[in-house]
Amino acid sequence: MKTIDIHAHVVPESLWKAIDAKKDWHGFRHEPGEGLGAMVGGGMRTGFTSPKVRYSVAERLKDMDAQKVDVQVLSIHTPFVGYHLEAAQGLAMAREVNDEIGATVRGSAGRLAGLATLPVQDVKSAIGELERAVTKLGLKGASLDTQVNGEQWDEPKFLPFFKAAEQMKAVLFYHPQPQYNFLMQRIKRHGLSNSLGVILDDAIVVGVLICGGVLEKCPDLKVCIAHGGGPACYAMGRLDRNWHDRPATRSTPQPPGAYQKRFYYDTVVPSEEALRFLLDRVGADRVVLGSDWPFVLWHPSPVAWVQSLKSLTPEEKEKILWKNLAALLDIR
Repeated sequence: MKTIDIHAHVVPESLWKAIDAKKDWHGFRHEPGEGLGAMVGGGMRTGFTSPKVRYSVAERLKDMDAQKVDVQVLSIHTPFVGYHLEAAQGLAMAREVNDEIGATVRGSAGRLAGLATLPVQDVKSAIGELERAVTKLGLKGASLDTQVNGEQWDEPKFLPFFKAAEQMKAVLFYHPQPQYNFLMQRIKRHGLSNSLGVILDDAIVVGVLICGGVLEKCPDLKVCIAHGGGPACYAMGRLDRNWHDRPATRSTPQPPGAYQKRFYYDTVVPSEEALRFLLDRVGADRVVLGSDWPFVLWHPSPVAWVQSLKSLTPEEKEKILWKNLAALLDIR
């Protein structure tokens, strides 16, 4: 059985080359320290929590073999999306990263696919770069943060971007920045900004895209949410109740729950029970394999975990492990 992993991060080789040359990288500067040190930029300090972020392509492929993953879909490590940059600088960074991902994919003999990073702080530039990435570089879509410099994705200015992505049949993969969510301001103890804040951001972008009417206006838009969408599906009944009980807040013709099966969700969830609940809510056609490579430790692998789950049928496992993504991303 073939296996495809939609959630696998990459730190660009150009960043490591800049570090080795003791130069800044698109407004980020390196701070030496434990392990690989940290990068500082955009008001954030990002430490590298896994040595695998500097793996060569050959080392990545060897690790994929060990995890029984046939294809990884590469997306930039989210702290480096560069939304804080001035528009021209953001476009220059995105083009450099996307050129590198495209070349890596083309040289992988089918083992890797890729998602672009985009300068969404400037919508026109983002649309142009998405088109270049899809039509010229062969990438499958784009990886996006769950917000843009504090702006939410239902702002009217982003609608042309969604319309363009829909027309291109590009997949949009939403993944929040682990170091930048509202829990960082509220509480910095106990690691809650990562363990809880990240998945709350996943749920928020689900709510924003549904309640903001993006899915209603773009019915063929292809969107996948990381980490199983966080608690979004668990909370959908509350969103529906609000829609029914408070008509003044409605911005869609149908209640939010009517749209939840329009997303895809990955399997980076905390337990078999959570995955079973997700499957029961959205159906096996909407759940896809994810690993969050290399930041989540799987024992022994994300593939083996899904295969071991007794509450999943063989047909569900087959859809999750490869069939859904093969169709969504046109991977043969």
